[in-house]
Amino acid sequence: MTTSLRRLLAGITLFITEFTLTLGLGALGTVAFLAIGREVFNEHAVPFDEAAFRWTRDLFGPTHQQWVEVLTFFASRNFIVAAALGLIGYFLLVRRHRWYSLLVPVVALGSITLNLLLKNFYHRPRPLLPLVSASGLSFPSGHAMISASFYGLLIYLAYTHVARPALRWGLMTGLALLILLIGLTRVYLRVHYATDVLAGYAAGIVWLLVAIPLLKRLEKIVKKRFKHDPQLVEKQPL
Repeated sequence: MTTSLRRLLAGITLFITEFTLTLGLGALGTVAFLAIGREVFNEHAVPFDEAAFRWTRDLFGPTHQQWVEVLTFFASRNFIVAAALGLIGYFLLVRRHRWYSLLVPVVALGSITLNLLLKNFYHRPRPLLPLVSASGLSFPSGHAMISASFYGLLIYLAYTHVARPALRWGLMTGLALLILLIGLTRVYLRVHYATDVLAGYAAGIVWLLVAIPLLKRLEKIVKKRFKHDPQLVEKQPL
């Protein structure tokens, strides 16, 4: 078997694996979200949500509220918008990668917009007796959904671009832990039910799995067009 044939087969295998994994995770996330939404509509999730309130209270303790508020801030809309703008500037000015500068706002702003649409569709009120003030509707959790999509994007970028294995896996593990903790803080603060958080995770992951392949496909189409049109390449180098 020649080297070129091996590379071709390896590329095909990688493509099939990535496609199957993406499709499988997307389908699983969609089914999970719809199943949780059905339980919420039928009010079957009340015992689970109440148990989650007690569990997170025992986990964090009554004296850790200020620390928890700092942690949950890292998925607030103000922070995510500022972080997204910082990443866009980094990819445009430092790395000079236009497509990543497009991917960041699509994932971040798209996640925020989709979350608002889902909230208005399900129209679930927030829990009673929250520990901090919170406005708006409850299902799905915006913090959970935005953290899953935005920090999930950072996990993807770390996986695909950080060469050193120890650093790559350290970043991915740290970001995954941050996503998990942000969701737990929302339940601890009683601004969301646990089912809100789980649904937010599912929706955020599905949105990420949709956005990345679509933009990668768009990137290939535009680059191919530029390649066959020298005037476009001269005017708009990638």
